[in-house]
Amino acid sequence: MNLEYPVWLLVWIAVPILAVCAVMAGRFSKQPWQAFSAERLRGKLIKQDHPLPRWMALGMILAAILALVFAMARPQGDAGTKTEKTTGRNIMIALDLSRSMRVQDVKPDRLAQAKIVIYELLESMKSDRVGLIAFAGTPFLSAPLTIDHPAVRETVEQIDEQWMPTGGSDIAAAVRLATQVLKETGQKNNALVIISDGEENEGELDAIIADAESSGVTIVAIGVGTEDGGFVPHPDFPGGLVDSAGNRILSRLQPDVLRKLASETGGRYVIAGRGADISGMVRAATEGLDAFEMEGSETRIVIEFFQWALFPAILFLSAAIVAGTRWRGLAVAGAALMIFSTHGEADLAKDAGRAFSEERFDEARDAYRALADDKVIGDKASRFRLGEGLAAYEAQDYRGARSAFSTAILAEDEKVAGEGHEGMGKTLFQLGWMGLSGSRYPVGEEVPDMEKFDELVREQLKRMEESELPESGESNEFIRIDSIILNWADAIRHYRSALVKNPDSESARRNEELAMGYLVRLKELLEEEKEQTEGEIAQMEQAQPQPGNGPGQEGEPGEGEGDGEPQEDGEGPEGEEPDDKGKGGENDPEKGDKGKEPDESDSKGEADPNETPVERARRKLSENADLQKGPLTPGRREFRNPDKDW
Repeated sequence: MNLEYPVWLLVWIAVPILAVCAVMAGRFSKQPWQAFSAERLRGKLIKQDHPLPRWMALGMILAAILALVFAMARPQGDAGTKTEKTTGRNIMIALDLSRSMRVQDVKPDRLAQAKIVIYELLESMKSDRVGLIAFAGTPFLSAPLTIDHPAVRETVEQIDEQWMPTGGSDIAAAVRLATQVLKETGQKNNALVIISDGEENEGELDAIIADAESSGVTIVAIGVGTEDGGFVPHPDFPGGLVDSAGNRILSRLQPDVLRKLASETGGRYVIAGRGADISGMVRAATEGLDAFEMEGSETRIVIEFFQWALFPAILFLSAAIVAGTRWRGLAVAGAALMIFSTHGEADLAKDAGRAFSEERFDEARDAYRALADDKVIGDKASRFRLGEGLAAYEAQDYRGARSAFSTAILAEDEKVAGEGHEGMGKTLFQLGWMGLSGSRYPVGEEVPDMEKFDELVREQLKRMEESELPESGESNEFIRIDSIILNWADAIRHYRSALVKNPDSESARRNEELAMGYLVRLKELLEEEKEQTEGEIAQMEQAQPQPGNGPGQEGEPGEGEGDGEPQEDGEGPEGEEPDDKGKGGENDPEKGDKGKEPDESDSKGEADPNETPVERARRKLSENADLQKGPLTPGRREFRNPDKDW
């Protein structure tokens, strides 16, 4: 056994000094009383306790000091060294650092989202050797294959487009360099993960793909960006990068090259930020590769013994406190009561945690609720409410989870409050999804794609259009889609509050992007539904006869001029309000409401009695437009630069 901090033992010198001072102080304190009274009267005038408890308390305090000092010296035992051996695979990551990766069509930009994907991969591939290639016009090996993932992460955190000496996007050169590096490992099967927006490949791909396939390199391609795209920013141009003609350059996600690389080498292609489990997909794509045993660093095995001194020190201090008070019996009883009550609470908390780990979520929810009700307020109550909310969420009791999380978010502990906000966001998202599909949002390989989401929304919109409007209030179908919008908007706000409390929460960031993607797509579908409805109305109006156009048929409405009788198509004399809700409202291109602009009710956020259920849903989305910065589908012209350098 050795001591890590032996200098602490010098404090032991003070222990005998304290003992001598205590003895001297006890003797001198008796002299004033002895001079004050006669010896025969001291027993009646002065009530003296037995000195034994005081000397016992002094001895225990000194013993506690000795034990605490020894614990601070950190006694340790040496159990030798251990060489870590792991079984893993070779995975090279190629990161696109062209200027187009700074486009902000995803938040905060494409490069930041690509780095988040890399962090997730590093967390999920702890036993694999990972390397990093940064490429633009030229590829560079930024981090060799290593199991030192923190070093790779540090490189990813520091790297940006300023590292690259030449612009462009030569994916073929990056694949060639990665294939060469992976060949040198001597392994038959390896993996390459390319993260790029797929913009304008400058090299020949066919020969490169053939070389990678023959070398056993499986390519997993991850696209970042959107099909709408965004303008390429540049620090020297406030409005963004421009081409030789002075036009702003628009960059969009180009999936063709990435999809070809993945399909022809047996890999997979996915777009980041659409709810897909990228880490799980990469693991599934690489689990069939050859694994090999690697030796890690040697670590010294240390056995700590400080607790064997710390526990007696606590006992000595407790005994000294009890021995030094006159109410020793009451102190002993109170200490016993505290120990047993704490033990009972600890047992109940342990039972709740065991029930949660064994997926008995209903029991865990009830146990955490009982603990929280017992505490009423404080950090412990907030933690128990958080446990109650997590258990209720897993038990699909979303209303109970919402109630519990609403208390947990008020905790003073930033971490507890952040987890409460994230749990509230997940709960509200599930409530919105259940209102849309009638079931819980699936996970894993069953995660729905946008086509499935579009199908669910269109079915809901169809039911909403076909539903009859009640005499008062809204229809059930409109209330349902209205609750979907409000729940998802609130979910995004709670995810952002969670990121303020816990900025490193990647799950909150991913969930916010997922909810925002569905909300944006919902607005696009509502826009499509509106355009389709307006088109049908316009066709119906063109097909109907107009009053005053030529001689009317005998016995038909519209005969003669200046006829004040209402027409069959719902149009009345000038100045009168039509009865048909489908005409004369904001959907009628021919007429407004006494000069009112068609979207005036939307801009004010007030309900218009003439608006359709779809328009009411769109208005609800517009009221939450602050959730996304910038327009959803900005109107832009795309200009191509023949000499690409972004």
